[in-house]
Order: sequence, then structure tokens, then C-alpha cells
Amino acid sequence: MDTNSDAVGRRTFLAQAGAGMAVLLTGGIGVSGCASARSISHIQGGMAGANHQSGHRLRAISELVRLPVSEKLTTNVLIAGGGISGLSARRWLQRQGISDTLLAEMDGQTGGNAAYGQNSVSAYPYGAHYLPIPDLRNQELLDFLTESRIITGSDAQGLPIYDDYFLCHDPEERLFINGFWQEGLVPEAGVPESDRDQIRRFFQLIDRFKTARGSDNLDAFTIPLDRSSTDETFRQLDRVSFASYLDTAGFTSPYLRWYLTYCCRDDYGATLETTSAWAGIHYFASRKGQAANANASSVLTWPQGNGFLADQLRAGAASPIRRNLLVYEVRLNDTGVTVVAFDATTNRNVVIDANKVILATPHFITKHIVQKIAPERSAWTGFRYAPWVVANLTLNGLPQGRGMPLCWDNVLYGASSVGYITANHQDLRDGPRKVITYYKPLTDTEPDAARRQAYGTTYEQWLTQIMDELETAHPGLTPYVSEADIWVWGHGMMAPSPGFVWGNERRQAAQPIANRVFFAHSDLSGVSIFEEAFYQGIRAAREVAEAV
Repeated sequence: MDTNSDAVGRRTFLAQAGAGMAVLLTGGIGVSGCASARSISHIQGGMAGANHQSGHRLRAISELVRLPVSEKLTTNVLIAGGGISGLSARRWLQRQGISDTLLAEMDGQTGGNAAYGQNSVSAYPYGAHYLPIPDLRNQELLDFLTESRIITGSDAQGLPIYDDYFLCHDPEERLFINGFWQEGLVPEAGVPESDRDQIRRFFQLIDRFKTARGSDNLDAFTIPLDRSSTDETFRQLDRVSFASYLDTAGFTSPYLRWYLTYCCRDDYGATLETTSAWAGIHYFASRKGQAANANASSVLTWPQGNGFLADQLRAGAASPIRRNLLVYEVRLNDTGVTVVAFDATTNRNVVIDANKVILATPHFITKHIVQKIAPERSAWTGFRYAPWVVANLTLNGLPQGRGMPLCWDNVLYGASSVGYITANHQDLRDGPRKVITYYKPLTDTEPDAARRQAYGTTYEQWLTQIMDELETAHPGLTPYVSEADIWVWGHGMMAPSPGFVWGNERRQAAQPIANRVFFAHSDLSGVSIFEEAFYQGIRAAREVAEAV
């Protein structure tokens, strides 16, 4: 999950689909809906998750406004939202000498979709878990990575040198298909020649898109995506679904389409039908990173996932952070902005007067906060969010099948999840105890229905479903599991539906209100990845600094 969460270029694809194992790969994994006969009573753990209950209080603002006020505060810039965008804005303002800021976060920890946990075995992510090697033109991000000592220097050609510990170690990825763990995630061995031709043709097309430039001489696909070409030749791809584009281009191979569906589910929490063709191609064609000691498909990862990056961003400024503080109303006054927030620790209100406000919150929250000054935002329909389930399982061992050994990224062909990562893959110590992080986007039903079902599913029901699926690839696994923490993201990530990335709603959502209220979130890119959240925070902070 990316918030972070993975493309060819981000995850290595097998450009040569010809070499492989002499094993016929014919089907996927079917998980029975019947009750499992395996006992899970020995597994310790429970439900975790972002503070969605506080968030849901935004639906009952009339109740919140009746609470007494316990504090009145003043600040130059208030940042509402402590995810990557909010932390990025706070750090950038500090670097520009604007230190009178206050960040308000409704949850008990900052980081947003980069949340993480830790036990005696390892730290582990609850959300986004890696960062691809960046494009050399993304100087702001490279500066941050240098500041964080992730980049340790450069070679004679000026290419960055990354800390080897943070570069994902081999073996990196494998796919479980027809009882065999193959290297790489693109189905390979046993695939008919006609399907192989389609796979090769698709990746040849991606190679052309990677180097394509529009009539404005800008890259057709790049990160941040706002720096991509405005050429209609490419932008018109946003108005059709990825599925329709593949149909028109003759990409009908079930092996290829399974893989592309996996990619859309993994990075967007969406399907081929609900992802725009522009976003589907961007997933592959935008990755152009270079490094002295890594290739373009390399990724940076940590046991706690992108929580490591969130910690570095938070350390990049000294201004105060207030947790468990839910901003729920913004009003313009004669000289600035008055903000009302709910303090979950005291069950009281806090009133904050600020000169400027950055709402680094997702649209489904922002639309409630600005209801009085921008009621039209509640009518926007293009913001579509995928619910996710993430489970961290602590293991005393992991039964393996035939083929590739345990990798960082492990995917099960045809499963309802997008597989699992080994959270302590980067740990140089080798031992039987592991933490694996299982990711499942809920894409089988409409998001609202999927959210309701997710919140209504018990810990035991989730754990049974997860173990049933994992047992298909690791028979006998259940007795090895000692702990399981399950996290439900009701609005896990933004899904770039057809027409959204280059549509009016995304553009309008980023526009400041009265030059006093500014907006920063990966929602404003339409793609929930670290680089976009980082960029959106800087963009909004720069607007604040330039506002008169």
C-alpha cells in the first residue's frame, strides 16, 4: 500500500518473459468462504487503526460546537493534519525562517498513512512501506534524503549514493503461482507464446512512454505529476479507464491483465475499470530514478516502512505539534483565520487565531472543515477512496514451499490480497522470528459498502480470512503465528478514477481561499504516494510564504 504504496520501476518487472521454470501456471488461489477448521485461539492481538471515531465526529459538528472552550491560542501558520503533507509543509516553512507554526493532528501519532508499530521482533508498517529511487530532477526530495542521511554522498558523475542499509536487499520479490514461488511478479513460466508477446509489447510501450515528451517539451509522465506534459495527446488518456485502453490496444492476455490489476490494486486500491488509463500508465512510466549504487527499479525501505521518513520530516522542524486535536471549523475574520478544534483528551474545544492556515487533510475531512466558507466542495464526487486492511503477523517460523526463498515482497497469484512484505527483511540478523505485513485493498464492492463491512468485521473474522489465504501458500503456518495486529483504513488511499487527475475538481481543490486558507494533501495529486504528499506540502507552504 502506498500511500506509499509499487510499479515496474518501483517493483522490478521481468522484461524477458521467455526464460523460466518448466511448470505450467494455470490458475489462481481460491479461498473458500467456509469456516476454517484451524484454531486461532493461541494468537494474541487485536484491532488497531487510525482514530476514525474522532474523524466521524465531523459529521456531527452541531454537537461539537456546544462544547466549552478550554484554550485560546494564536500562531502565524496553523497546519491541520500531521500526515506526510503536513509534516512536509512544516519542515519547509522552518527552512524558510517561518517557525511560528502549530501543527494539529487528530490522531495520537503523526505520519498519516505512514503509521507504524513495533514489538520485540521488529518495527513494522501499518501503511506505506517504501520509496522508489527518485528522479534526479526532484531536487527538493533529494535535498530531504540528503538531510536525512539516506543519501550519503555522490560519485564522480554526480549520481547520489544511497545508504546500502536502506536499499532493499535481495531477494526482493516473488510470486506464488500453481504451487511454486517464481522470481519476479510478472507471470512467466508456462505462459503461452501469444501471452508472452503481449507482455513484451506492453513493456515496450511503457519504455516509449517513459521517454515521451509533449509539444511543451515536458515529460509525458513524471513525478510530481503536476510537472507532466499538458499535451492533449497524453492527457486525454485520463478520460478513459485503464481497462478500456487495454481493450483498444489489444492487451487481452489474462496473465498480463492479472498483473496490471494487481498493480492498480496495490498502488491505488482500484481496479482496471476504476483507474484512469493515464494513471495506469503513469504507475510504470513515471519512474526515472538514478543512483550511483542502485538501478532505476531499486526501492528504499525500512522495518517501519515510510514511518522512518515521517520521523525524519517531523525532526526537520522544532515548532509545536498538538496531537488528538481535531480541527473541525475554519472561519475568516478581519485579519486572518479563526479555527475551532476538538481536543479529544479533554473533550473540550480549542480556538486558534492564525494569519494563515494549511489544511493538510484528505478531502473527505476537508469538505467538513470548510463547510461555512466553501460549501460547494461537499458536492464534489471525484474523490474516491479505497478501504484497506493491513495485518502484521509475528511468526516463530514460516513454512516454505517450492521455488524462490522468502523475499521482501511476496505476492499470491489470484488472491484477494496484494500479498505481504517481510517487515524485518532489512535486519542483518537472521533468525526464525519474523514479522510479515499483509495488505488487502477492499475492491470487490463499492467503497462505501466496503467500509461499512470492514468496520463491522470482527478481529476473529479478519484473522480467519487472512490465515485461510496465507495457508494456501504456506500450509501449516497458523501454529507459527504468535501475534496479529489488524489495522483497518476506511479511506486508505486516493483512487485516480477516469477523469480525475486532469479534471476540474482536482485543480479547484488546490486553490487557496481568500489567500488565507491553503490546501496540501496527496489527494490533490490524485495519487497516494510519498513523493506527491511531500510535494503538495511544499507547494502549499510556498503559497503561504508568498501570500500578501
